[in-house]
Amino acid sequence: METSRIIHPIPPLFDENSEKLILGSFPSVKSREAMFFYGHPQNRFWKLLPLIFDDEIPTTVEEKSALILRHNLALWDSIQSCVITGSSDSSVKDVVPNDLSVIINNSKVTQIFCNGALSHKMYMRYIYPQTKIEAVKLPSTSPANAAFSMDRLYEQWKIIAE
Repeated sequence: METSRIIHPIPPLFDENSEKLILGSFPSVKSREAMFFYGHPQNRFWKLLPLIFDDEIPTTVEEKSALILRHNLALWDSIQSCVITGSSDSSVKDVVPNDLSVIINNSKVTQIFCNGALSHKMYMRYIYPQTKIEAVKLPSTSPANAAFSMDRLYEQWKIIAE
């Protein structure tokens, strides 16, 4: 599998009413192909959020976008570009962080939640010094995080609805 520098191809999803930002690390191969967040069919993100907010499970990009905005959320990733092999978080290197000011300055975001350890590590290292907004590290919804069942994910993630 080829390793090369990849630039994040997906724009941030937010509007002026967004209050909480969910940050992933970097889009997987499947997400980059779909040009939308959490595009891998085994990723539990799009099953987990409707559970937390007692909402319908979205299937299209339009439905997923509507779900995020309806609950005053924002979505993006902490990494703007990096060298990565496939979708492997452990292969990520030579990171350039995303500039979150476009979201922070044009929304009501005051809380940040990181989907997984890499997202949190990158946020704290590169972005927190600018935003000064503490981030909550949540367990990854990725299929690679098999240690967390949907029940365990729900218990940790329900904080975003509070």
